[in-house]
Amino acid sequence: MSSTLIVYLHGFRSSPRSSKAVMTGDAIKSLSTSEYPIEWYCPQLVASPKVSMDMVNSHITRSQHDRLVVIGSSLGGYYANYLAEKYGCKAVALNPAVRAPRELAAHVGMLTSYDTDEPYDFRPEYIDELKALQVESITDPSRYFLMAAKGDELLDWHEMVDFYKGAEQLVLEGSDHGIADYPEHLPKVLKFIAK
Repeated sequence: MSSTLIVYLHGFRSSPRSSKAVMTGDAIKSLSTSEYPIEWYCPQLVASPKVSMDMVNSHITRSQHDRLVVIGSSLGGYYANYLAEKYGCKAVALNPAVRAPRELAAHVGMLTSYDTDEPYDFRPEYIDELKALQVESITDPSRYFLMAAKGDELLDWHEMVDFYKGAEQLVLEGSDHGIADYPEHLPKVLKFIAK
């Protein structure tokens, strides 16, 4: 019996309650059967990239699975690159921050979480922790699926397309950083995971 572990990593200051995480989770859970069980793991990541990745690595190590797939949105996409290279697994990147240390350098300081308005202390040393996780280039594009929105108001879709050269790509005309039209594209994510 083959089992799959799917790890979903949310974006900066986001949570497992984000609409894309919930939608993807519901779709994945409905595909899980006793013959082909799928474990869904979508943790609340913390401000420290190192602590977040230690937690995820530890879950991956403990989980009983034959196949691993990581899905990441925005900063989660950056983490997904790191995990996909570490484990040689498939990755789905949704408007990923491919150069997160550069993108987030301006956000150091006290912030709030989007869902809860709880304080979120993003410290200068976290930029160094991010740098330690940087993937300069992906080794096997066939393991990656990129969804990039031309209307992303936070990140440059050209950079994403360039970074995942040779990978399967869905470049959306318009849309936005949160991928407002995600429900209509979710079947393509599921199809890539199932391959």
